[in-house]
Amino acid sequence: MKDLRMGITEIIDIKVEDMSTQIEYRIMESIKEVGYTRQLIKYNSNGDTVIAFLLIPEVLNNNPAILINHQHNSERHFGKSEVCGLAGNPLQAFGPELARKGFVVLAPDSICFEQRRKNANGIEPLPGDGDFLQHYNEMCYRIIKGENLMKKVLYDAINGISLLSEMAFVDKKNIATMGHSYGGNTVLFLAAIDERISFSCASGSACTYENRILNNVGIEMASVIPGFNRNYDIFDLVCCIAPRHLLIVSAEDDKYSKDAGYIIEKACSSYAYYEAEANLCHMRYKGGHALTKERFNYIVDWLYTNTKQRTL
Repeated sequence: MKDLRMGITEIIDIKVEDMSTQIEYRIMESIKEVGYTRQLIKYNSNGDTVIAFLLIPEVLNNNPAILINHQHNSERHFGKSEVCGLAGNPLQAFGPELARKGFVVLAPDSICFEQRRKNANGIEPLPGDGDFLQHYNEMCYRIIKGENLMKKVLYDAINGISLLSEMAFVDKKNIATMGHSYGGNTVLFLAAIDERISFSCASGSACTYENRILNNVGIEMASVIPGFNRNYDIFDLVCCIAPRHLLIVSAEDDKYSKDAGYIIEKACSSYAYYEAEANLCHMRYKGGHALTKERFNYIVDWLYTNTKQRTL
């Protein structure tokens, strides 16, 4: 798996020497909620300012931690606020649920979302196609320079993991990441290359490039990585995650997780090599792409059960 991981990081152009091991953050606002405190923070990520919510549980003692990567849903005016239950779909609000269960939660805005948009601040959309065009340009400008947007997204996520791992009250062996849709795409790439992540959940995102192309399904902008599909596909990312715990959530009518079963099948041998087949979990539901209460509850319970098992 080491050679596979190295090949993937090389084509994305992720370099170990560029990864920050110490991330300092500044608290801009702190609000007490039931069961946790929500802090609005900012920190530097490879020369760019990331705005995030940090949810701190009431009891701090070797806590698990999780980086939550928000969805896309063509609503770039929502990011961290949606996964923290302040805007958007309540079934995306994993942050408060997990914080009340003892997780230290980091929920950053991804580049071009919510407070990381140009000429916009907060959760109001830009007029017309303004939000889309900003995101599209971030991808295009990098491609014409021989780079890719995934590199930026992953450096930001890696720095988020570094921030969590440096906290004195966080169990460094109990750090997770999760996300749905666009957030799930980020999870698969991130968990594949950052071995500090002990367990992860990717929902509504397990679909090979091959299947997307065959069925004329769109490819999210960060996943447009020139040359990637010549040698790799999504199942290679899952292979790199082995033997760590991974939950993939998919649905029968979801074109963005259409061949999740095939991905699991292709990655099984990697988990079998470590005698860790039980660590690769796939939950297939009826329905479409959007999360349901049933899926939401299962994801929260799975994450909580994994962290409880690690503290026994």
